[in-house]
Amino acid sequence: MASRTTHPVLDTRSLNRATLARQLLLSRAEMSARDAVEHLLGLQAQNVKPPYFQLYARLAGFRPAELAALMESRQTVRMVTMRSTIHTHTAQDALTLRPLVQPARDREVNYFRKGLVGVDLDRLDTLARAFVEAEPRTMGEIREELLKQWPDADPQSLAVAARCRLPLVQVTPRGVWGRSGQVRLTTVDKWLGPGTDLGEGGGHRPPAMDEVVLRYLGAFGPASVKDMQTWAGLTRLREAFERLRPGLAVFQDENGVELFDLPDGVRPDADVPAPPRFLPEFDNLLLSHADRTRVLAPELKGRTWRGNQSHCTLLLDGFLAGMWKLEGATLTVELFGTASKARRGEIVAEGESLLAAMTNEGADAADGSGSGSGSVRFGPIDG
Repeated sequence: MASRTTHPVLDTRSLNRATLARQLLLSRAEMSARDAVEHLLGLQAQNVKPPYFQLYARLAGFRPAELAALMESRQTVRMVTMRSTIHTHTAQDALTLRPLVQPARDREVNYFRKGLVGVDLDRLDTLARAFVEAEPRTMGEIREELLKQWPDADPQSLAVAARCRLPLVQVTPRGVWGRSGQVRLTTVDKWLGPGTDLGEGGGHRPPAMDEVVLRYLGAFGPASVKDMQTWAGLTRLREAFERLRPGLAVFQDENGVELFDLPDGVRPDADVPAPPRFLPEFDNLLLSHADRTRVLAPELKGRTWRGNQSHCTLLLDGFLAGMWKLEGATLTVELFGTASKARRGEIVAEGESLLAAMTNEGADAADGSGSGSGSVRFGPIDG
């Protein structure tokens, strides 16, 4: 929404640097993996490895074992939250953020109502909850169990209803670095233990939307109302922003769109250097604003996607500049444009650090030093 009032203008580079700083991408943060997951309000986790690479790009000294230990100790979990996609959250955020997006999940069920004729959704909740809390189940097993009760219903619609209406988490070893496992599900309160019930009378209450707005701005700001709605997959958030307006800093972008921010939010100078960063597929940096020009030039829109699959991306000078692919100990980088010899040297240095920390050799090294045996090459990532 364009502003009716003149506010200080933040140009694209200023927005870029502010967002990178909030995302811990201007310089690696001296922060624990758990604190980073909390600060970022979760990590996109459609696939297993991306959360690990997201933290590697953002944290000093990060090694996969740190997040793996959080997963195994249930301090972090994988579940459907924002935009109906899988995220890795801290246990507390899993308990409190999921109820905030529940209205969107309920609307999602409505899209499948033709396949749910005659299905009592409250009874479906009860049956599905009892089934997955007896022991973790695959989605196929949940579907087959519900078909016993409603044999004429559409199987996919039954599965969607269970996935959307219940706060299901993917149990380990799924999501643990270096291990594999089929997706098996139980409820978040069952997985995290007594006292975590999300229902009426439980000990945890969703935070006020105002609190989440402030946390979103801390991780993704400065941002518009529409930006946050895109991140959350929700609508009608303007009321919360208006309540908070007196205590927020207000800007506008070059198109006159009103942007909100924390008064003490870090907004570096537009000329602050931004080092190369290798981001995994579906990184929230590229998904959490309605207007993504702060990191993505309009002419590059769609370049990193093939069908519904996203490629891993390279940031150069803070902006999307290419894609990458890791195969064994070889990192292939495909640039969208030209880069100077010095820039290529920076890319190679960052890539070699990634190989040392995130390939099997490096991740298995007890001292985190890596093997140094990988290589970085420039060329097409396909073929």
